[in-house]
Amino acid sequence: MMSPQKKIFLLLGHSDKSGFCGAVADAYEAAAREAGYDVRRMNIGEMQFDPILHKGYRERQELEPDLLRFQELVTCSDHFVVVHPVWWVGMPALLKGLFDRAWLPGSAFRYIKSDTGKRTIFWHRLFRGKTARIIIASGTPPWLVRALPGNVNAQLKWGILWFAGFGVRTTWFGPSENIPQERREKWLAKVRHLGERGV
Repeated sequence: MMSPQKKIFLLLGHSDKSGFCGAVADAYEAAAREAGYDVRRMNIGEMQFDPILHKGYRERQELEPDLLRFQELVTCSDHFVVVHPVWWVGMPALLKGLFDRAWLPGSAFRYIKSDTGKRTIFWHRLFRGKTARIIIASGTPPWLVRALPGNVNAQLKWGILWFAGFGVRTTWFGPSENIPQERREKWLAKVRHLGERGV
């Protein structure tokens, strides 16, 4: 087992805690805490922030307290866990809005400037050395989602987390609607095992 001092930040990216994603987050959190890890959690449905980046990145939009707290927890963590459903072949709009608002130059990455002061295409990944786990639940079997619309996990895994330096792994459950209790318990046991190992 890794050091009990490992800091884990868990984000529930589903606005409703009462469904399967909420159960997954609860299972991971309970197992990780019991294993001795320092676990902090935010539930996106309880966060207060405007998910719309009204002026793009042309003007600074002041961050609400919950977004500042989110940035702080990501920065202080060793391991970042995001639990979310697949809606319309992607993450929920509120979760995407969270990253639109909080994943900013200087907080998650920093572009490298040329000698003339102009921004280049290169960047510093400010969270290098950290790890992340994405846990996805979809109403459609994962193999079918991958075969038809493509990699619905690419945006969060590569475009957001890897871009900022995280080493990312994904766990995907599906179809996750109206599942037999036996299968649900088997999946939650797998999640608890991840929490016990802090991965």
